[in-house]
Amino acid sequence: MSINRRAALGIIVGATAVPVLGTRSASAQTVIRLTMASSHPTVLPWTAPLETVVRQSNARLEERGSEYRIDWTEAYGGQLYGAGETLEAITQNIADSGWIGALFEPSALPLQNIMYSTPFATTTLQQALDTMNGLNRTEQAMIDEWSRHDIMFFGSSVSDGYSLFLREPLDNIADIAGRKILGAASTASYVEPLGATLLAGALPTYYSDLQTGVGDGVLLVGTGAYPLKLHEVAPHAVRVDTGPLTFGGLGMNKSIFDTLPQEVQEVMIEMGAVYSGQNADMIVEREAAAWENMAAEGAEVRVMAIEEKQQWVDALPDLGRIWVEENEANGVPAREIMGKFMDGLRDAGAEPLRDWSENI
Repeated sequence: MSINRRAALGIIVGATAVPVLGTRSASAQTVIRLTMASSHPTVLPWTAPLETVVRQSNARLEERGSEYRIDWTEAYGGQLYGAGETLEAITQNIADSGWIGALFEPSALPLQNIMYSTPFATTTLQQALDTMNGLNRTEQAMIDEWSRHDIMFFGSSVSDGYSLFLREPLDNIADIAGRKILGAASTASYVEPLGATLLAGALPTYYSDLQTGVGDGVLLVGTGAYPLKLHEVAPHAVRVDTGPLTFGGLGMNKSIFDTLPQEVQEVMIEMGAVYSGQNADMIVEREAAAWENMAAEGAEVRVMAIEEKQQWVDALPDLGRIWVEENEANGVPAREIMGKFMDGLRDAGAEPLRDWSENI
C-alpha cells in the first residue's frame, strides 16, 4: 500500500499493505511517498547531506521495527525550482522536504538571518550550529517564524566564513571601495559601508558574471567557491573568514509533516542532527583542501590578518542595533533574540570581534 504525500494521517493503512522483501521481519510495510529537493547540486556541502537523510531515514525506521518506509523522490540541482525559491517551494509543497536558503529570505525569515548582522562573531562551525539549532528548538519566536510559512524545521546548514574572490588584487580591505561585489543580498551590509556595491546573485551565475565583468569580485565561502572554479575568473583570493555561520537548513512542509505517523515524524526530527552534523563534517574536510587546490591551480591567495579583520569590523555600522530596530518595528522580537544569540555564542566558546548586542 502507498500513502500519497498529501493523504491525511487518519487513513487506515495496515489492512492492504504490500509486504516488502529483504527486511528483518516478514510483516507488511507501508510506503509513504515524499520528495527531497534542493536548488543547488550535491557537490555542495549543504545539499549533499540530504542524500544521507534519504538513506538513513529508512534505516532508522527499520531499526525501530516500524511498518513504514519512505519512498523518496530526489530532485537536486534546481530540477524543481531555483535558488531564490527554496522557501516558497516547500511552503507550496512543490517538494515535501529539502534545503531552505534563509539567506535569500531576509524579510520572510529575519530571525534566521541574524548571523548576517553579526559578522566576525564565531570562530568554529560548532559554535554557529549549537547556537542557532538551540534557538530554533527553544525560542517560540524562532519556531513561529518557520510555522508561519508552513515549515517544520529540523536542522541548520552551516558554512565556513565568507572570503573574497576578485578579478584584481586587493591589498587592504579599504581598497574595496568602488568595486562591484557579487553575493547574497544578506551580505550587502558587509561591503556597502566600505564603499563597494553589492550585486545580489546566486551561485549558478557567479562564474559567468565574473567572466563577463558584471562583477569585480564575489563574497563567498571557500567551500562554495572552489567547486564552481571561481578562482579561474577571479584569481585574486583573500581568505577572510568572517566567521562560520548558519544560512538556512533542512525543513519539511509542516502540513505534510503533521500527516506522517509518529515514528516517521520522530525519525525526521532526528535527521536534523544528522544533516547538520554531516554538513559540518564536510566543511571541515573540504575547507583546507579547497584553499590548497585553489592555490595549486593558479589562484593568488592572501590570508587576511586579524588586524585587518578588526579594521573591517570596526568600519561597519552598528549592524546589531540596526537589525534589532528594523525588525522590532515590524513586530519581531529581535532585541530579545539578539541578546540570547550573543549570550549563546559566548556560552559556546566564541570570542566575537565585536559585541553586536552592546547597543540594543
